[in-house]
Order: sequence, then structure tokens, then C-alpha cells
Amino acid sequence: MNVRSAWLPVTGQTRSDTRIASLGALTPTSPVATRSGILPGSPDGKWRISGFTVMGTTAMGATVYPGRAVIQGTDAQGAYPVALTQTLGLTFADGHAQYPRIDLIVLRVRDDEYDATGRTDAAVEIITGVPAATPVAPATPALSLALYTVAVPAGTSAGNGGINWTNALVGQRTTTVGLGGILPVTSDTAIGAYPGQYRDIDGGLQRWDGTAWMPYPPKPAWQNWTPVWTTYTGNGTPSFGNAEIVARWVQQGPTVHMNFAFTFGTTTNFGAGATSADNWRFTLPVKAASAIKCVGFADLMMGTRERAVARIRCTSTSFFELEIASGMPSGDSVVIAGITDAVSPWTWAAGHTIHGSATYEAAAQ
Repeated sequence: MNVRSAWLPVTGQTRSDTRIASLGALTPTSPVATRSGILPGSPDGKWRISGFTVMGTTAMGATVYPGRAVIQGTDAQGAYPVALTQTLGLTFADGHAQYPRIDLIVLRVRDDEYDATGRTDAAVEIITGVPAATPVAPATPALSLALYTVAVPAGTSAGNGGINWTNALVGQRTTTVGLGGILPVTSDTAIGAYPGQYRDIDGGLQRWDGTAWMPYPPKPAWQNWTPVWTTYTGNGTPSFGNAEIVARWVQQGPTVHMNFAFTFGTTTNFGAGATSADNWRFTLPVKAASAIKCVGFADLMMGTRERAVARIRCTSTSFFELEIASGMPSGDSVVIAGITDAVSPWTWAAGHTIHGSATYEAAAQ
């Protein structure tokens, strides 16, 4: 029968029925398969994984600590839940006389119904590596979960100090969690199971978007923007022409950072017939939460000594204006104070520049 149910048939429920139709669905890898791994957590909440921790306890011996895991077989086999409820001792073979080797500790399931091994059990085992000048770890057997690799130097034995447990163990454990849970991983190249799946890695969250694991929330990225240049009155409208415009912004939550640099060019139009009433205004990259008198400062420059500071103010939630806030380093006073425009603080021309930066609160979305 293709449709299989656990705890429904009056008689005849098989072991594979029970494994396939699990009550507590774990992280899926296919419509009927589960991600193999160790259930995360520790008694004090300080560690991602404490289950099946291995620690060296004697010269050539180690102890495996309790834990729970799931090992997925083929789709037809289902997933095997495994638990170690008491500590378990392991003893490693002495090192080769000439070459080092790397052993692999695995949690392994054997199921005679499928593998014809004559065994139906679960065990923690040592897969002994091949001694070599440059040793490699053994391949993980089928229906197994790699726990640790163990470096065994040449000539190592209980009589000469044994394995250096300080640096011999390299963790290989992976985790699995309930469907919808955040998967804690350390180093993991496995693809996601579905768009919207989350995992915790390197102290941050990632979200599977269907093709790749992406930081979540998305990391802010600086973007270009070209402000729209107008006037308060709508008269004497300027245009950048061939001005050099470098304007960038980034948003982190409700906070927007922006910087800009304008170098006016030979075809820049400062507004025909503009007067000191036609205050310049520039569009913000993102709407502000409110009008505010100061979000940053800008340098207005006509020449090396002919320059002034302007206060960047949001006169509305969509625009910023430049309010002249200083005299000039030359000691001269500005011609006209107030908001920067075509004739304030001087009559603008090609080659003059404005450089500024600001930070403000974005409007709620």
C-alpha cells in the first residue's frame, strides 16, 4: 500500500510505517524525508549542541555523552529516532608505527530489513582511518551521522601519553529541529528545505529564499540616489545639467543615513530669474517621520577661503533645505543669509560645490 499511517491499522503496523508517518515532523529534505541530525540544546542553555558530545577521558579512550538524534534512511525506510540515555565509553586503536591517521566517530543505524547486515540496532562506533603521510578521514557510512574526527598520531599508545585530546577532536555534528523551528548550525552547506526556512549561524539569522541562505533581516546596503532639485516657491527652477552628483543612502530599521556631493557644471542651470525667496530644496531618499530643524550639516564652497556651513533641515517629510549657519573662513560675511538659493550665500556658478551628510528618522511604513 502506498498510503501508510502510523497508529491507524488494527493490525499490521510495520516499523517503517511508524518511522515514515512521524507525529513530530522534523526539518524536511523532501516530501517524506527528514534532515538527519542531533536535537539541539543543553541543560544550562549555553550550548547549541550537547547531545552526543565526545570528550577524551583516558590516554586512548573517550566518553560519549547522552543525546537524541534522527537518522534518515531512504524515503521508503523513513527516519530512525535514536537516543543515548547513559554515557558510553570508546577505546581507540594504537597509532601506526610510521604514519598518523584520522578516525571517525559515528552514530550508526543498521536495519537488516534493508541492509542485510544481520543486525537491527543503533550504535556509536569508531571508523578507523587509513594511516598515511597525509591522512584523510574515512567516509561516513550509509545510515550514519558523523559526530567527530579524531587525530591519532603515529606511534600513539597508552604507554607514551596517548591521544592529545586538547586538539585531536574536531566536531562534525549537525542538528535537526521541528518543522518551522530555527535550525542552529555551526558550519553547514546543506540547502534549505523551503523558502522561508530560518537557521542560526555565526551569531546571526539566515533565511532560505529558494536558492540561497540570505542574512535576515537583510543587511542594509548603500544605494545611489539622485535628488530632485526644486525651489520652495516653484519659481526659478534649477537643474543639474552636467553637474557631478554623488549621492548615497542606507536605511537601518527606522534610521536613514545619507551623504551627497554636488559639483556644479557648465550646463547647470541655477534658475532663470531666481531670487532669494526661491529657496533650494532637494528630495530625501526616504520620507522622514516629520519635519525637523537639523539632521546634519553641509559644506558650501565657492573657493578655498570662500565657503560656509549650512544646517541640513527637513522642511517637510519629503525635502531637505540648506540653512546658512556660518560666515566664511576669510572673515567675510555671507552676502545673503537664510536658506541657500541661487544667490545665497553668494551667486552660484560652475565649479562651486556642496558636500553634506545627515541622519534622520524614516517615516513608518
